Amino acid sequence: MVQVRAVTVVLATTALLVTAGCSSGGGPGPTDTGGSAGSGSGTSQVSSAPGATPAATPPAKGSVKVLRTVTEDLDTPWGLAPLPGGGLLVSSRDKGTITRIDERTGAKTVLGEVPGVAPAGEGGLLGIALSPDYASDHMVYAYLTTASDNRIVRMLYDARRPAGDQLGAPDTIFKGIPKGVIHNGGRIAFGPDRMLYAGAGETGDRGLAQDRKSLGGKILRMTPEGEPAPGNPFPDSVVYSYGHRNVQGLAWDDKQRLWASEFGQDTWDELNQIKPGDNYGWPVVEGIGHEPKYHDPVVQWHTDEASPSGIAYAEGSIWMAALKGQRLWRIPLDGTRASAPPEAFLKDRYGRLRTVVAAGGDKLWLTTSETDGRGTPVKGDDRLLELEVK
Repeated sequence: MVQVRAVTVVLATTALLVTAGCSSGGGPGPTDTGGSAGSGSGTSQVSSAPGATPAATPPAKGSVKVLRTVTEDLDTPWGLAPLPGGGLLVSSRDKGTITRIDERTGAKTVLGEVPGVAPAGEGGLLGIALSPDYASDHMVYAYLTTASDNRIVRMLYDARRPAGDQLGAPDTIFKGIPKGVIHNGGRIAFGPDRMLYAGAGETGDRGLAQDRKSLGGKILRMTPEGEPAPGNPFPDSVVYSYGHRNVQGLAWDDKQRLWASEFGQDTWDELNQIKPGDNYGWPVVEGIGHEPKYHDPVVQWHTDEASPSGIAYAEGSIWMAALKGQRLWRIPLDGTRASAPPEAFLKDRYGRLRTVVAAGGDKLWLTTSETDGRGTPVKGDDRLLELEVK
C-alpha cells in the first residue's frame, strides 16, 4: 500500500479545508478512487476572453480512479511515450537511460543509455517522443542536457538487439537551446500537423524570454529534421511563441488547439492556450495581467498548489500533473477557456507528479517524481500509475 504523504502546505480557505478532508486517510489500494480535492482550487483563477459567456450548463464533476500501479522503483522518470504495439518508454533524467515498461506485467527492460547526457540540477535526459512515422522508421526523439546546451536527438530503437544495446547512435537534429541548473524546459511532442514542438526554459536568465532571437523561454516548432516548420510566425525561426518562463507541458485538445503548462516564480503558475507568435508576458507579467500586449493564461494557480509539469487531454478536460502541489488537476474546457473552476485529485497521495499522458478513451498514464531531489521518497518510488478519469 502506498504511504500517505505528509501535508506540507497550510490550507487557508474553506474550499481547501474541504479538500484536505477529502484526501485524508490511508493511501489508495489498487482500485481506490484516489479522492477528489473538492470543487475548484480555492485560490486558482480563471480568465475570460472579452465578451465570453458562461457555459449554459456547468460540467459534471470529474473523477479519478487509480486502476493500478503498473510498475515501481523508477529512477527520476521524466519523459513517457506509449508504443503503438504496446509497452511504454520512460526516460530517466539522472541516469540518462530509456526503459521499456510492459504495461501488463510492469516488467522493465533497459533499452540503453543515451550518450552525451550531462545531468545536473533540473537538466538531464528529459522529454521523449516517437516519430510520426514510427511504424516504419522506429525513431525515438529525446530532449537532453549536454555539457554545453540543451538539444534534441533521434535514435533508432531496435528491440531485436540485446537489452541495454537497443538504441542506435543519436543523431542531433537541433542544438543550441540554452541550458541552466534550472528552467531547462524539456517537454517535446509531435503535434497533429506532424511537426515537433519543444518547451524551452529561460534557464533563470529572465531576459531570454522576451528576446525573439534567443531559444530560451520559448515554445519551438520544427520539422522532424530540425528545420523551422512551415507556417511558423517568424521568418526562418523555430520560435512559435515567446515570453515563457519554463514550459514542461504540451498537449492538443480535440480541435487540435495547443495547450501548455508553465511554472511561475513566486505567485502564479499557468495553463495557457498557445497562439503562434503570441507573447505570454514573462518576465513582465506573471499570471493574469489584463495587458493587451501579453496573452493571459486561461487558468492560474498559486505555486504551492501546482508547479505544473506534464499535461494531457482526455474526456473534455486538460489534466495537469503538479510537482510541489502533489496533485492532479482537471481543467474542464469550453473552447479556448475553462468552463468551470479546476478540480484537484490524488492530493498528497503519491507525492510529486511529473508526467501525464493520454492512454486512449478515459485512461491516463501518470508518473510520480519523488526521486528528483525535491521529494520525500518512500518504498516503491517512483511509480507509473494507470488512471481512469472523467
